Amino acid sequence: MMSRNMQETDVLIVGAGLAGLIATRTLAAAGLRVTLLDKGRSVGGRLATRRIGGGVADHGAQFFTVRSPEFAAVVEGWLDAGVVYRWSDGFSDGTRPLDTYDGHPRYATRGGMNALAKHLAAELAASASIRTDNRVTSVLPQAEGWQVVTESSDTYNSRALLLTSPVPQSLALLGAVPLSEEQRRALQQVAYAPCLAGLFVVDGAVSLPEPGALQRPDSPISWIADNQRKGISPGARVITVHASPDVSRQFYDQADDVALAYLREALLPFLETPGSIREAELKRWRYALPTALYPERYLLAGPPYLAFAGDAFGEARIEGAALSGKAAGAALADALKS
Repeated sequence: MMSRNMQETDVLIVGAGLAGLIATRTLAAAGLRVTLLDKGRSVGGRLATRRIGGGVADHGAQFFTVRSPEFAAVVEGWLDAGVVYRWSDGFSDGTRPLDTYDGHPRYATRGGMNALAKHLAAELAASASIRTDNRVTSVLPQAEGWQVVTESSDTYNSRALLLTSPVPQSLALLGAVPLSEEQRRALQQVAYAPCLAGLFVVDGAVSLPEPGALQRPDSPISWIADNQRKGISPGARVITVHASPDVSRQFYDQADDVALAYLREALLPFLETPGSIREAELKRWRYALPTALYPERYLLAGPPYLAFAGDAFGEARIEGAALSGKAAGAALADALKS
């Protein structure tokens, strides 16, 4: 099939999650032409917010912390813009009130976590090309760069390629594209745990401890949060319930109603009489939690330059994704300008 559209760019980035967005900003600030592609209908990746039952719920990432001066400087800009806010200093496990503070406040986004991704994309509107609903089907190295083809038969020629999607997806996309044996082996060792997220629209009150969330990392249900008390769902009480990695693996390929029944049973003890659940929806995250990381913040191969970044590089969490994207963007900018 002939290409509908052919574009030239300096750097093509696959994956418009936080790492991809931050990398795009870094590269654009260096004066490079950047095209960012994502298969989803919106930017954000696991910065995901869903409208349901007249309310709003975060169903991917729930909050983020700041642990380094470098990320603190980034978040300071988001705070000044009124995009994010300090939600809590921690969460109870349900057996006792929160009585310890680890020094890392928890931040959330006004309107839901996806609003942060949309804010970053809006800032990039004049300096980069962002194209969602655009699945990449083919990646081929060229003499002086890369050729990328999408499902809609659009073709992009770039001097460098940055993959910020989950590493197994990136490797599957590359196929037989040459990497050194050491690089491929290191990337193949990166691993993730899945997460099942249940969204429940509740009529009535829910008795969760302050600030409206419960965190039990080592329990079958790792997270329960009231998005109304969080401040993002004024129109309805929507509860997010996350299953642990083990439970998520157990139910991942089962029917929605089976998985939702398990998550619903975990929520019921927190419903106050005569509360009831009137709507429910299941979301699946296959690559939710990096469990085996690549030790550096990015991997750079080439020329032609090929880079990998994301929340499985250097350190996990939202902070890890942001700093990985920033570092990968800076490395590619230096490589292309030299």
